[in-house]
Amino acid sequence: MKNIEIDEELYQHIASNTQYIGESASSILRRLINLPEQANAEPEIQPVSASTAVADESPEEDVVDTKEPVTTDVDGSVFNYINKEELAMQRGAVGRFLLILAALYRVHNQQFSAVYQIRGRDRLYFAASEAELAASGSSTKPRQIPDSPYWVITNSNTTRKKMMLTEVSRALGYNEDDVESIRDLL
Repeated sequence: MKNIEIDEELYQHIASNTQYIGESASSILRRLINLPEQANAEPEIQPVSASTAVADESPEEDVVDTKEPVTTDVDGSVFNYINKEELAMQRGAVGRFLLILAALYRVHNQQFSAVYQIRGRDRLYFAASEAELAASGSSTKPRQIPDSPYWVITNSNTTRKKMMLTEVSRALGYNEDDVESIRDLL
């Protein structure tokens, strides 16, 4: 695998042509320039209708937004849904954080309500609505976890986000080695 640098406009074009969650940049480019898929290419995981990169004021806010319903993975492992190329395409910790949480929800949507128990001393970290998080503190910058009904605060430092991923992973039953691997994706 080779790494290349691309400009922002090209990045946005590639991200806007995502057809399924976890699709690699190589697969997107092969499709766009009509090259055949490689024999060991990743299978399609979850189709999406109109994936686009959502850009807010801050570059850390770029994230791939998908709108299709999700299904639970039969073997229950988030690692089947985390695409490191897709994570690398995110320009900041917020985008990676939301993609990891989306993958965790996709795999564990039945148990994901356990995240409501994860909170700070004076602040909610997860809620069912933007308003609920906004009311729990000032400058929380609530964002909806893609493809889920859950909201999360994003105005915390990367160390706090890693702690939140650690707690979510534990709440969903991952062993400590996997918890560490999930946290380190951020």
